[in-house]
Amino acid sequence: MSNSEAPELQPPAENSAPPEAAGTESFDALFAEYEKTHAREPESAGHQIEGVVVAITPEQVFVDIGYKIEGVLPATEGDPLNPGDRVLVSIKGRDEEGYYSLSRFKVAQPKDWTSLEQAFRDQTPIPGRVAGAVKGGLSVDIGVRAFMPASRSGARDAAEMEKLVDQEIVCRIIKLDTADEDVVVDRRAVLEEEARSTRERRYADLKEGDIVTGTVRSLADYGAFIDLGGVDGLLHVGEISWTRIANPADVLEIGQQIEAKVLRIDLEKQRISLGMKQLQPHPWDAVPGKYSVGQRVTGVVTRTTDFGAFVEIEPGIEGLIHISEMAWGKKVRKPTDIVKPGETVEAVILGIAVPERRISLGLKQAFGDPWAEAARNLLPGSHVEGPIVSFTKFGAFLQVAEGVEGMIHISEISAERRLNHPSDALHLGERVKAQVLSIDSEKRQLRLSVKRLVPTGLDEFLAEHQPGDVVTGRLLDDSGIQLRVELGEGIIATAHVAAPAAQPAAPAKADLSSLTSMLQARWKGGPATSAPNTEALKAGQIRSFRIAKLDAATKRIELDLA
Repeated sequence: MSNSEAPELQPPAENSAPPEAAGTESFDALFAEYEKTHAREPESAGHQIEGVVVAITPEQVFVDIGYKIEGVLPATEGDPLNPGDRVLVSIKGRDEEGYYSLSRFKVAQPKDWTSLEQAFRDQTPIPGRVAGAVKGGLSVDIGVRAFMPASRSGARDAAEMEKLVDQEIVCRIIKLDTADEDVVVDRRAVLEEEARSTRERRYADLKEGDIVTGTVRSLADYGAFIDLGGVDGLLHVGEISWTRIANPADVLEIGQQIEAKVLRIDLEKQRISLGMKQLQPHPWDAVPGKYSVGQRVTGVVTRTTDFGAFVEIEPGIEGLIHISEMAWGKKVRKPTDIVKPGETVEAVILGIAVPERRISLGLKQAFGDPWAEAARNLLPGSHVEGPIVSFTKFGAFLQVAEGVEGMIHISEISAERRLNHPSDALHLGERVKAQVLSIDSEKRQLRLSVKRLVPTGLDEFLAEHQPGDVVTGRLLDDSGIQLRVELGEGIIATAHVAAPAAQPAAPAKADLSSLTSMLQARWKGGPATSAPNTEALKAGQIRSFRIAKLDAATKRIELDLA
């Protein structure tokens, strides 16, 4: 086609709109059409539909109800929700921002007195808006002005009632007088029904073994109450941690979110028991490879009983120190005499019973066996000193060291007099010195003597004489190779003779010169003679002897005829 044949362009008509205007009209028409197709019909108000929670703020819960614009639920209405939860809601209308106002109750706004009468007869929950606080309660707009007593508001105090002003609520008409236009509504009953329904639904959903998330609602000495979304579970203090906890407030706080395991559900009593420690590894699983008998451990005394003390050697692992394993020497009457709760102690593992989850500990073993040291240091003849700690009829016990006591027999207390009871010469707590007679570390027995430390005539004799001295003594017997000789009071020696003394064939005249020489000699010594006296030996005879051996340790004296 040639240019001359091209049609001439005509200007737009005066009443035709520019392209921008046409586009605007097209958008408005489309939106209006969308509103017609998506707007909720008045007669469908109050019907419930299912939605999905898409977002949550402290004040609101946004729910996808299948429309282009989400619906909004008050965050305080019903049990807590989480993103992804499916929930039944009713549409009450649109708010100022264009969102659908939702309710979890199947409610519809009454339109006139007839609707109010119907809601009153059926006790149907209806929506309302708290207009303000009045004397004794609140004023509520339910299409007409209604009164809600403070006791039926569901609020716990005046401050909580104030927060309801300008809030959307759901209530039930409990009094209706159309003549006087007197309407009284009740919100608390609706809340209680909703809570009851939520509890029933929650109990039906939960089962033992479930892992749940909840919020600490309150704390007590014996545990914590956890809000599980409409129902409370009790987290006992013993189920919080494997380690012993004195007070739940030490590890939990109100408002804290926790994860726990459902341990038991009692539908009849409506009780749920929870546990947190069950979600952590049990400390006893590592005990066999970590601890062994004879191992030294350090721990803190957590509590004491009449029979012993419990020691925590690591979180969740406790051992028992029995009262009999607390001290070597003395009898412990009560554990608190030795250890106190909160005290750090060192102990030795005596036994491990993994199936019963028990560890036996010994406190005294950590200090070492005092009898082992006593066996090395306390030799017969050595001297010890200590207090008298107890008496028996046959002797007294002296504390030599911590855990070591020796017995002083009543016959070893005094050399001067005969005692009827050890307390005749000794007193409790009195410090005395004693000589070790013998020690048996296996039987844990130590024999002591007090009287052997008191100087005697024998001790004086041993101190004054030496081998080779000639002394005078009285024969106590006259037969045998070893004869007993009395050298003084309490001083007994043994005399060695080569052969029994020869007996004379016939009586002979007495040798007065020999007797005279004996009388001239000192009792405890005399002049040495050049040759032994060969006179026949007889019991009671006084003779001269030469000291052959002196043993101060054993207090033995051996003589030869002088």
